[in-house]
Amino acid sequence: MSLDSPVSRRLLSDEVYDRLRDSIVRGELVPGEKVKDGELAERLGLSRTPVREALSRLADIGLVEAKPGVYTRITTLNRRDVEKTLAVLRSLDQLAIETAVPVMTDQDLQHMREANRDFERAVAANDTTAALAADDRFHAVPIAAADNPVLSRIVDQLHPQIHRILFRKFSTLLGGRNTIEHHDQLIDVCVGGDARAAAELSGQHWSALGGHINQLFDTNQFAETATT
Repeated sequence: MSLDSPVSRRLLSDEVYDRLRDSIVRGELVPGEKVKDGELAERLGLSRTPVREALSRLADIGLVEAKPGVYTRITTLNRRDVEKTLAVLRSLDQLAIETAVPVMTDQDLQHMREANRDFERAVAANDTTAALAADDRFHAVPIAAADNPVLSRIVDQLHPQIHRILFRKFSTLLGGRNTIEHHDQLIDVCVGGDARAAAELSGQHWSALGGHINQLFDTNQFAETATT
């Protein structure tokens, strides 16, 4: 949904938060861009209060940064921060998978297969939004099976920081056969019940992703374009 679409009166702060988060991930609000709560409130047709609350929450998860009295802006893409975020996500994903494999059901595994087929179709159609949504559904299965609310909450908070990189460079980072094949391999290992091997395979995928992202930083493909 576009940032400029009218916002309903239901759960305003949550809806504004979701709208702004998605706009940052999609690049509608670009890294380094200054934002003003009054201007955003006018675009959304709201008072400043829910916008300020949403910006505060976005600052808590690292998508917005503020210097009181000077600026509020979309956080820039910083290699060091990205590396640290990836390291945490890798560890959490491995923990989720190692915990989930012993208790995953046939239905869980089927949901992973279905999500990967949706991912494959989205890749073929070059539909980045649908592909990332399918990838999220795939990884959400073991996270849900792990039944660890703290883990789930932290993953939800960290994912948008990586998603905005994936959205900008999807074809380079996730758009090939490698990710589809990795998903299928992970399902096969989960079916075999080897939790440690499944966690190790997941960790290898995250490490490879980190390597690809580092190459993009090396070639300056995340140069910021915001000038305001």
